Amino acid sequence: MASGDTDLNLLVALRALLEEANVTRAGERIGVGQSTMSASFARLRAVFQDELLVRVGRDYELTPLARQILPQVQRTLPLVAQALGQEEPFDPATTRRTFGIQLSDYAAIELRPLFAQAESLAPGLRIDFLRLPVAPTDAEHDLLAHDFVVTAPGIGIQVESMELFRDEYVVIADRANPVVAGGTISIDDFLESPFIRCDFGRAHLTPVERRLHELDLRPRVRVTTSTLLSIPLIVGGTRLIGLVPRRLVERNAEVTGTVAVPTPFPVVELIQRLWWHPAHEHDAGHAWLRDLAAGWVAGGALPA
Repeated sequence: MASGDTDLNLLVALRALLEEANVTRAGERIGVGQSTMSASFARLRAVFQDELLVRVGRDYELTPLARQILPQVQRTLPLVAQALGQEEPFDPATTRRTFGIQLSDYAAIELRPLFAQAESLAPGLRIDFLRLPVAPTDAEHDLLAHDFVVTAPGIGIQVESMELFRDEYVVIADRANPVVAGGTISIDDFLESPFIRCDFGRAHLTPVERRLHELDLRPRVRVTTSTLLSIPLIVGGTRLIGLVPRRLVERNAEVTGTVAVPTPFPVVELIQRLWWHPAHEHDAGHAWLRDLAAGWVAGGALPA
């Protein structure tokens, strides 16, 4: 085997080790035995003069150096492999690859048909749902460390993307709340009612929050949560109101006793897009999942 092939194989092993944070799973992913993977791991530790993985309880975590290396390897390895004609093969039927997707809990629920389709075609595939980037300025770095972000446009992410689906924001309230008795809410009642807000992180404003800023409308925030799915459960039986996607209310109305009414200002549309870093463009597995998403969207299979 040529030394260039050996070095490239070592890079492939490095990426698998850092992404899986597990020697056994990394070996299974690239199709080598435990002893071969352990030998590669030892060589990599010697090359970098760093442990790369450290045990924390029953699991392993990346060292600070490993976390720094990972996005660089993810960015460069597909390009090197393509140039040498040695792209890592991807077979959905046999893959054990893990995709990291940053998205809200609401988006994860709405995209269930897509994930179910991926699971049926690639039964060994693993998908890790991760929190959205804490700040939009972190997104490019996160997209190198992970695979995709599903979020609305206009928050500072400037990479490749495709539209997945649309919804609209509504006011959520308990069905017995008098401020929504007529199926609407006045702007005065909206501003005077106790308000629940979902906080995705510093400077990460949702489209409806940007609209509130534009109109200089300031709800009386009394409760803050980090998940959209918790809002219907919290609002039910209280005087709280909030601003959430319509389908979130419709899915939970019967259980939570909540209703959706139009916003007392022009309707705000919610567009959810799938974003990825250009470094992943030529990754065969990445391209497979993107193509699956594009086919799902083109087929008109909106979340049900």
